[in-house]
Amino acid sequence: MTVAELKKSLKNLAEPKRAEVLLRFFQTQKGGYGEGDKFLGVTVPNQRKVAKKFDTLTSPDLKKLLQSSIHEHRLTSLFIMIHQFERGNHKQKKQLIDLYKNNLRYVNNWDLVDSSAPYLLGNFLRTRSKNILYQYARSPNLWRRRVGILSTFGFIKQGEYKDALAIANILLNDEHDLIHKAVGWMLREIGKRDKEELVAFLDKHYDTMPRTMLRYAIEKLNQKERAHYMK
Repeated sequence: MTVAELKKSLKNLAEPKRAEVLLRFFQTQKGGYGEGDKFLGVTVPNQRKVAKKFDTLTSPDLKKLLQSSIHEHRLTSLFIMIHQFERGNHKQKKQLIDLYKNNLRYVNNWDLVDSSAPYLLGNFLRTRSKNILYQYARSPNLWRRRVGILSTFGFIKQGEYKDALAIANILLNDEHDLIHKAVGWMLREIGKRDKEELVAFLDKHYDTMPRTMLRYAIEKLNQKERAHYMK
């Protein structure tokens, strides 16, 4: 299996009309958060099928895909990296994490972040230092900040909320809507598992939180509780 064969497989699954929709959906216009990105129009389920077929690609091959200007090449590369990470030994996992971190500038849209950060960094860092996530949370780069908070989903799923709450606190005054949504989402996930943790955070910050962040965070609370926090 080669990179060229993978690209051909994706090209054969391309849907030009879908690509046109995706260009608008991911705001690829000048000044948009996805400015300049290119799409083939391949559905995510089909990309996952291709990733499964080519999941023995080498790290140099994955790097080539991850650095492609084509969005589906990058996402499929990330799917393969996750497959390899899940079955890899410690050395292999470390190599994949290094590949991910060293090419993070190509993980440059919300779907790329959300499909990879919790499953790579989120799983790898559970028993390791989380310092790099705090660095990402303070980055001027939108996507690194989103990686910082989304990676904590891996911890949240294991009932570990400290770092997610701390990074949420760092991002409370972030100006970008995509960070408001991401932080609110992670807070909601905490609340689904431990309502007291969510309520304690909300009681301290709800009056200064961006409204989108707050709405996402309280989505699973009852009507009376939602009304209290939105007043």
